[in-house]
Amino acid sequence: MNMRHVVISLSVFSIAAALIYFLTGLSNAREIVLKPDDLSVTSLGAKIYNQNCGSCHGANLEGEENWQGRDAEGRLRAPPHDATGHTWHHAGELLFRLTKYGPAAVIGDPNYATNMPAYEDILSDTEIIAVLSYIKSTWPPHIRARHDEMEKRR
Repeated sequence: MNMRHVVISLSVFSIAAALIYFLTGLSNAREIVLKPDDLSVTSLGAKIYNQNCGSCHGANLEGEENWQGRDAEGRLRAPPHDATGHTWHHAGELLFRLTKYGPAAVIGDPNYATNMPAYEDILSDTEIIAVLSYIKSTWPPHIRARHDEMEKRR
């Protein structure tokens, strides 16, 4: 698959996720507030990330090698959560739902093939917020500022 197809696939997925997010009323769900400046939250988040996320998304949030391509089974690889990836392009609430319920539930397609598990029965809401807060705490100031601005517009 060439890079053009990857970009098109990622764009279609992002648009579909956004449409489902707004059309299903998920945008009106309780507000998720990340706490990247709270050391107790980010310390807990780092520990949970290392135990549950680092094996796929990388110990340093770097994602899988060739993350923009598909694996042998045709599934998207684990993206980076550092500034080189697209995590910071999404609101905290959507990141929370993707983590808690998994991509298939968020996009409304139970047959969507993904390696990303749902953590609903594994992590508490507080733990998920801690992980996302830890991830955000690692972003450079200009990326965090852009994410903060996006969150304010919601």
